[in-house]
Amino acid sequence: MKSNQIAGYAAGIITGVTYGLNPLFAVPLMRNGVNVESILFFRYFLAVILLGLWLMIRRQNFRVSGKQTIRLIILGLLFTASSLCLFEAYKYIPSGLATTIVFLYPVLVAIIMVFLKVYPTWQVWLSIIVTFIGVIILCKGDSSAQLQWTGLLLSGASALAYAMFIVVVNRSTKIRTIPGTMLTFYALLVGSAVFFAMALAEGHSLLAGLDSVSAWASLTGLAVLPTIVSTATLAVATRLIGATKASVLGVFEPVTAILVGAVAFGEPVTTNVIIGIVLTMAAITFMVISSAHKSEK
Repeated sequence: MKSNQIAGYAAGIITGVTYGLNPLFAVPLMRNGVNVESILFFRYFLAVILLGLWLMIRRQNFRVSGKQTIRLIILGLLFTASSLCLFEAYKYIPSGLATTIVFLYPVLVAIIMVFLKVYPTWQVWLSIIVTFIGVIILCKGDSSAQLQWTGLLLSGASALAYAMFIVVVNRSTKIRTIPGTMLTFYALLVGSAVFFAMALAEGHSLLAGLDSVSAWASLTGLAVLPTIVSTATLAVATRLIGATKASVLGVFEPVTAILVGAVAFGEPVTTNVIIGIVLTMAAITFMVISSAHKSEK
C-alpha cells in the first residue's frame, strides 16, 4: 500500500472517531439548557478563531476566487445542515443512536457517485452492505429506547447533508487547490454566520446556560475535535482514497458514539451492540486488505 493511501486511511479513521465524540460534548450542554443554535454558533465560532490563528501563524494565503467562494459557501451550508439536524435529533432519540444513524451516509455517497458514473468496486460495495447491516443491528442495541420518527428523520437528513459534503469535496475541480485546513476554515465561517443569524432571528440569548467552566470546556472540545480535526481529516481522506472509501471508514463514528453513550451516559452495551461493532470492523478490515492487495499487483 502506498504512503498516501496509508495516510488516507488513517485520516478517515480519525474523522470517524472525532466526529463520534459529538455527544460527549453536546449532550451535557443541552441538558444544562443551552439551545442548539448557541451551541453550534460557539462551536463553529471558536473553531474559526483557533483555526484562523493557526493559518495566520503558518502565513497561509486566505485569498480565494469568486467561483471557489461559491463552492465554499455550498460546503459550509451542507456542513451546517448536517450539524443542525444531528443536534436536533438528540432531542428525540438517544445520542448514540442518532450519531450512529448518521453513518448511513456511506450508502448515500455510493448512490450519489453512481449517478455521477463513478462505480465502486465489489469489495467496497460488500463493505457498505456489511456496515449497513452492522449499523442496523447497532440501532437495535437498546430495546428500551422509544424511537421517534422525528429524531430518525433528522438523523437521516444529517447523513444526507454529510454525504453531499463529501461528494462536493471529491468532485469539485474548483476547490481541489485549496488546502484541507483552509477549506475547513471557510466552511466553519459560513456555519458560524448561519447559526448567529438563526439565534438572533429566534430571539435566543447566545450566553444562556453558558455560566460555568465546564460548559466552555465542552464548547472548546466541540470546536477542536468533532469540528476542526474531523472536517480537516475528512477532506484529506476524501482526496487521498476517494469519497466512497473515506465514507466507509466513518464506521468508527458510530462505534465511538456507542462507547461514549455507554461510558459517559450509562447507555447499555448489549449483545446487538457487540455484534454490530464486530461486523462493521470486519468490513473495514476486509476493505483495507483487499485494497492493499490490489495496489500491490
